[in-house]
Amino acid sequence: MAPAHVLRCCQRVLGWIPVLFITLVVCWSYYAYVLELCIYTIRSDTEKVIYLVFFHIFFILFVWSYWKTIFSCPANPSKEFCLSKSDKELYEKEERQEYQQEILRRAAKDLPIYTTTATNAIRYCERCQLIKPDRCHHCSTCDVCVLKMDHHCPWVNNCVGFSNYKFFLLFLMYSLLYCLFIAGTVLQYFIRFWTLCRSKSEESCPQNELPDTRAKFHVLFLFFVSAMFFISILSLFSYHCWLVGKNRSTIEAFRAPSFRTGPEKDGFSLGFGKNFCQVFGDEKKYWLLPIYSR
Repeated sequence: MAPAHVLRCCQRVLGWIPVLFITLVVCWSYYAYVLELCIYTIRSDTEKVIYLVFFHIFFILFVWSYWKTIFSCPANPSKEFCLSKSDKELYEKEERQEYQQEILRRAAKDLPIYTTTATNAIRYCERCQLIKPDRCHHCSTCDVCVLKMDHHCPWVNNCVGFSNYKFFLLFLMYSLLYCLFIAGTVLQYFIRFWTLCRSKSEESCPQNELPDTRAKFHVLFLFFVSAMFFISILSLFSYHCWLVGKNRSTIEAFRAPSFRTGPEKDGFSLGFGKNFCQVFGDEKKYWLLPIYSR
């Protein structure tokens, strides 16, 4: 028992390493963009102000949505899906699977459940000892059943599901905008560095041509890192936009949910508009903000 507990504690600590990595990259990007580029390199005050204002808008929205994705607790099934003490004792004593299913069917007859296993059986979590609601799955990393589970994301060290899927999508979107803005505004200085300043001394380097070696280093890496993250996140964000339009989770995209009539890949789809509102809510003013909305 003790080794398993120690292993789980180590797993929880190690789970924060990807989050720490992202945090360090973001902190460096803030320093490099605000200080090295805007404060020390750009000469035009107007350009400085415009860049800094838009940068901080994207930065705040990005950090806010990332924070909400990380620290929103996964939504778990309510107590009504747990077996009663008597049913639990009967289930544990019964060795025959068909009789276990009979106990589960009796317990689930008044529950709002429409999905089954591939063999048309009641979906039951042995670990959490509860009847799984529709679209609920057990996360082996978090060791809990998560409502409308999409996947466990190591970059946020959390399960992405019903409670934070909107925040996760906004995190991807603002990550894209953050990287795109940095790459787009840094590009002109990146090009000047390569085309005009490679063979020139610091004294003969034209105005705004990054005469400082440290600034050159930061601009070079700002462009490459932001472009790299933009390309990698773009495909993931596009995929999740497609999932939202179909009202599917990542798990359901790979394995269609089974109903009593059989597997149906679009079993939860209500049309694009309603599918979108199921994730972002009905109040349009909150769609682009990482806050709960109905």
